[in-house]
Amino acid sequence: MKKTLLVLFALVVTFSFVTAVATNTFAQQKKAKIEKFGVDKRGLEWKGKKWTTSDKKYTMRISDPWGGLNFAEITKHFCDSVRAASGGRLDIKWFPTGAIVPAMEIFDATAKGTLDAFTSWPGYWKGRNEAFVAYASVPFGLDAEGYNIWYYERGGKEMFDELYGRFGLVPFFCGNVGQELGLHSNKKATTMADFKGMRIRTPGWYMDILTILGASVTPLPGSEIYVALERGVIDACEFSSPAANIPAGFHEITKYVIEPGVHQPSCQFDVVFNKKRYDELPDDLKAIIEICAKETQLWTNAWQENLNIEALEIMQKTTEFVKMEDATVIEFAKTTFKYLEDLAAKDPDVKKVLESQEEFKREYAFWREMRGGVAPWPKEMVLKGKLYQ
Repeated sequence: MKKTLLVLFALVVTFSFVTAVATNTFAQQKKAKIEKFGVDKRGLEWKGKKWTTSDKKYTMRISDPWGGLNFAEITKHFCDSVRAASGGRLDIKWFPTGAIVPAMEIFDATAKGTLDAFTSWPGYWKGRNEAFVAYASVPFGLDAEGYNIWYYERGGKEMFDELYGRFGLVPFFCGNVGQELGLHSNKKATTMADFKGMRIRTPGWYMDILTILGASVTPLPGSEIYVALERGVIDACEFSSPAANIPAGFHEITKYVIEPGVHQPSCQFDVVFNKKRYDELPDDLKAIIEICAKETQLWTNAWQENLNIEALEIMQKTTEFVKMEDATVIEFAKTTFKYLEDLAAKDPDVKKVLESQEEFKREYAFWREMRGGVAPWPKEMVLKGKLYQ
């Protein structure tokens, strides 16, 4: 009996020891995993880097295509941030649209060195490479949050750098103004049949998609839209966000705003430098440009979305907001995805960037769904049962 008890005791001790060792090993492995979870890529690049400064001052010239739009404030904000962060050692002087070259010539002027930099909506450069549109706005594509994650953390920046690099240019994301309005319209369109034969102003990929769906589409310049609406040359137009559209006065001569803006879940801008001029800068000023572009990206989104509050209050006094039926949105989506697939099949640059964005959307979908239960509605709306975005 005594021998049996000793054997049992030994087994218990052995089991306890093995369990303790296994538990401790698991705890150590788990602890090690947590400690290594998440790495700042820039931190690795800059580790041990020696930063130096000098008294040498640099002056650059920048322009934009915005004309009278408030988006010119984005360019000026970026320049002010660089000037402040560099203590005046880098002074990027803003020149209004047309002061040096016309709006749509800023790309070539910067590539040639007439300008040192420009800000823009990358989709303007569709004629140089179709893929530029994917970094600007994709129908049913990335929202502002999605562009930020994809660009900064999922390889978007590297692809963007490579594309602009072919033209001797160095780009940075620099301002996202969020989702655009759908259409200012004098015709109430909520079903797919309503869009047949509608005369609509829009550029880019959305122009092709609406044409496929039976609309009559024209890519009128922004300066010609108001008169075309006023004279009945077109029935509807899309242009930009509420805050950007207000000065144009579209709401004064149209009856409806047709939502949602499926053509542009967000609108992404950039700042782009002549590579030769950029390479002349010391590393600390290059870092300041990168940081200030990111700061402008953050500020722009907050600034525009806040302005949209007042803009929509003004619009609602004269305009009825209507929403497309779900079946109409789904039909838009089907046509859009088929169009984008055909485009990607013909253009390897488009294929590369759209596949990268779609992969991100797929991998992010679970978290987007799980966190999407409750939206930050005002308390009185929540208490009445409005929970979801």
